[in-house]
Amino acid sequence: MTNKQDIRSDDIRSIVCASILVALVLVLASAFFPRKVFAQPALPSWNDTAAKSRIVDFVKATTTEGGEGYVAPEDRIAVFDNDGTLWSEQPYYFQLGFVLDRVKALAPQHPEWKEKEPFKSVLSGDLAGVAKSGELGLVDLVTSTHAGMTTDDFNRLVTDWFATARHPKTGKPFEEMTFVPMVELLQYLRANGFKTFIVSGGGIEFMRPVTEKLYGIPPEQVIGSTITTQYALVDDVPSLRRLPKIDFIDDGAGKPVGINQFIGRRPIFVAGNSDGDYEMARWTTGGKHHGFAMFVHHTDDVREYAYDRKSPFGRLDKALDEAARRNWLVVDMKADWNRVYAFDK
Repeated sequence: MTNKQDIRSDDIRSIVCASILVALVLVLASAFFPRKVFAQPALPSWNDTAAKSRIVDFVKATTTEGGEGYVAPEDRIAVFDNDGTLWSEQPYYFQLGFVLDRVKALAPQHPEWKEKEPFKSVLSGDLAGVAKSGELGLVDLVTSTHAGMTTDDFNRLVTDWFATARHPKTGKPFEEMTFVPMVELLQYLRANGFKTFIVSGGGIEFMRPVTEKLYGIPPEQVIGSTITTQYALVDDVPSLRRLPKIDFIDDGAGKPVGINQFIGRRPIFVAGNSDGDYEMARWTTGGKHHGFAMFVHHTDDVREYAYDRKSPFGRLDKALDEAARRNWLVVDMKADWNRVYAFDK
């Protein structure tokens, strides 16, 4: 009579052998009959318009080895403006929202602000009055609210503000006011060997705490305006102190200067949305690779805002006039994007 233990052992050996055989067959089958892999569509939040086609065609041309437009990976530099290009800039710049909140928080320590412009207008909620103060007034606001602390302290202030502040129109956190199609574009470029940078007129230390989370762009790939920073020892502990003095304005003609200083390579792709990006577009498309320039035109007053030539924030005038003859792409937000924000239905 056969022992029950022997039967169980034989059964186990049979199952193991069968499993190995099946696995071997599957491996061989996959080698000779590979499963078809379906690639994800490029830029799904972009409509199938000429704008999307031009972007895709440019990327294909620059990444196809042996092709006329091929660009080596180390030269595939893409630069993006931030305000109005990657996130919303209406009814005012996000950093201005931060400044307004900082003025209100610091006001008890500065009773003189009640009668001093532009602080008086901020405290009374008069944004038109703030705008009338011009560039000097805005510089005064920034230096008064962004200095007198260490870089670590400022980083914490910005991080905490983004965690709680809400956009005045949508009521959504400011971090949710990023443009999905542009985030997709950043990802698409990186997937094709591009290195992506932010080159913005906004404060560099205002953007750096959130750019990696929002866009996948690390702090060292962010270029922006700066205030003077000074090394100091406090109780023998090293720190960087932020001083009330503007160091560098990364806007207009300052953008190519910042690119040259901090990147050291001329970009071949640039995205902006205003005349503040005009010189950056000229610099990018004037190189040996005849780079690609695009401007986001805010035409959707339902899902976002509609503005261009007369807007105090993100004015698009000169660049809009010259786009056609310079072969710059103008992206019509209303026509070219099927989605603006992640929370869109």
